[in-house]
Amino acid sequence: MENLEGDGPSTAAAALNQRKHELSKLFQYYLDKSTPHALYRWIGTFVLVSVYALRVYYVQGFYIVSYGLGIYILNLLIGFLSPLVDPEMEPSDGPVLPTKGSDEFKPFIRRLPEFKFWYAITKAFCIAFFMTFFSMFDVPVFWPILLCYWIVLFTLTMRRQITHMIKYKYIPFSIGKQKYSGKRPTASTRSPRAD
Repeated sequence: MENLEGDGPSTAAAALNQRKHELSKLFQYYLDKSTPHALYRWIGTFVLVSVYALRVYYVQGFYIVSYGLGIYILNLLIGFLSPLVDPEMEPSDGPVLPTKGSDEFKPFIRRLPEFKFWYAITKAFCIAFFMTFFSMFDVPVFWPILLCYWIVLFTLTMRRQITHMIKYKYIPFSIGKQKYSGKRPTASTRSPRAD
């Protein structure tokens, strides 16, 4: 009789863990399927951002939540724009940024990849949107001060990041395949054989 009573809670916990694991696998499956569709992922995120902004605007509150969200996104942006190995901090045996024009080309590897950047931002907006339904997160503050402070923080941080990019000569964005504009052979230097 004792075995039957002892199995009840453990069976329920095992079934709950099994269901949680199945939901986690299903979520990961759809997350993996969305990986190559960057444009659609970002469009969905911007829709979520718009819904969040409308919610904060109509409720006229939750400015602390928005400020914390802004600081978190700024932190993610720094990781997205930074190289994996910072030449200022640590010398590396692996790929590093070229510092001279004669150095070998090494691709820019981000500290925070685009997919993880998108996922973290989307998750942050979902959590912030969820927080707007609880009045305990609506701390009364004078929002223009928070906005000014965030703008100053963003400006100083981006100035430092852009200075770092200029110093180590890297651009964290690729705009398609690079084209070279070398001299084209003239008619007299072309080979007589037609290809």
